[in-house]
Amino acid sequence: MDLISLVERIGEAPTAALFGLATGITFGVAAQRSRFCLRAATVEFARGRMEDKVAVWLLTFSTALVWVQAAQMLGLMDAADARMMAVPGSWSGAIIGGLMFGTGMVLARGCSGRLLVLAATGNLRSVVSGLIFAVVAQMSLSGLLSPARDRIAALWITEGGRNMDLLAATGLPPYAGLVLGALIAVLALVLARRHRIGAARLVFASGVGFAVALGWVLTYALPQVAFDPVQIESATFTGPSAHTLMFFLDRDAVLEFDIGLVPGVFIGAMLAAWFAGEMRLQAFDGPATMRKAMIGAALMGFGGMLAGGCAIGAGVTGGSIFVGTAWTALFFMWVGAMATDYLIDQRSEAVTA
Repeated sequence: MDLISLVERIGEAPTAALFGLATGITFGVAAQRSRFCLRAATVEFARGRMEDKVAVWLLTFSTALVWVQAAQMLGLMDAADARMMAVPGSWSGAIIGGLMFGTGMVLARGCSGRLLVLAATGNLRSVVSGLIFAVVAQMSLSGLLSPARDRIAALWITEGGRNMDLLAATGLPPYAGLVLGALIAVLALVLARRHRIGAARLVFASGVGFAVALGWVLTYALPQVAFDPVQIESATFTGPSAHTLMFFLDRDAVLEFDIGLVPGVFIGAMLAAWFAGEMRLQAFDGPATMRKAMIGAALMGFGGMLAGGCAIGAGVTGGSIFVGTAWTALFFMWVGAMATDYLIDQRSEAVTA
C-alpha cells in the first residue's frame, strides 16, 4: 500500500500517529539494546574517561547526522521545512534551559528519553520521574509555568523570524554535515574498538540515529500528500510527553505524530528487554535518591521545554539538521551535567568513600 492509499484509508492524523509509532518502536528497541544515554556519557566524560558510554553516544549522534544529511541530499527531506528550523529560536532558552536539563538528568539519573526506556523495563523510579517530567513539561507549555518560560525565552531570540541554520550561516557546502558525521563516527568506532564494544551494541547505537532520520523522512513525506498542514518533526520527548499525557486526559485531544512516538518507544523498549530477559522491577534506593530524582525530573520538564527540546530532541534530532539553538542547548546540557556530577555526585562519593 502506498502513502496516498494509506492516508485515504485511515486519514492524515492516524497516519501521522502511525509514523510516530514506527519511529518510536525503532528508537525504543535500539536505545534499550545499546544502553544509549546522554547522562551516562557526560558523567563518564566529566570523570576524565572516554569509554563505552561516550562511544555509544558519539556513534548515535554521528549516524543521525549521516542518515539525515544523506536523506536531505537525496531529496527525501528538507530541513528548511522542519518546524524547529522554520520558527524563531531562543538563545536564552537554549542556554538556561540546557543548563537546567543537564542538571536535571544527572539528578534523575537519566534524560527523559532514557527514563521512558527504563520505565518500559520495570524501573519504577523512572515511571515516577517520567510522570513528573511530563506534568512539568505540560505546565511549562500552557500551564502555570508558561509565563516564566515565555519571559526567559524572549530575552534573546534568533533574528529573521527563523532559527539559525549553522551550515548556511557558516557558508559550508551542503555535504559538510555528512562529512562531519562521518568523522565523528570514525572517532566513535576508534573508541569502541579500544574498549571492546560488541558489534551488536554498535549496530543498535546506530539504530537510534536511524530512528531520528526515519522520523524526519516519514513526516516530510506526509505533507506531500496531505490536505491539512502536517508538522515535519522527529524524535523528541519534552513536547510529546506533555501531549501524550493530555491525550489521555482531554477528550478533545487529537492524534498526531507525538501520540504514536511515546507509546512506540515504550513498546519497543519493553519488547527488547523482554526478549533479552532484562525485565525486572526496580525502585528507589531511599528517600534521598527519590528527592533528587523528583527535583531532576522537574528541572528537565521546564528546562527541556525552555530549550526547545530534550537531550534527544535538541541534542540529536535538532542537531542532525544543524539547528543553531539545538546545538547551543546540547552544549549547555553537557556543561550542566558535568558541573552537577562534579559538585554533587563526585563530592558525595568522596565523602562516603
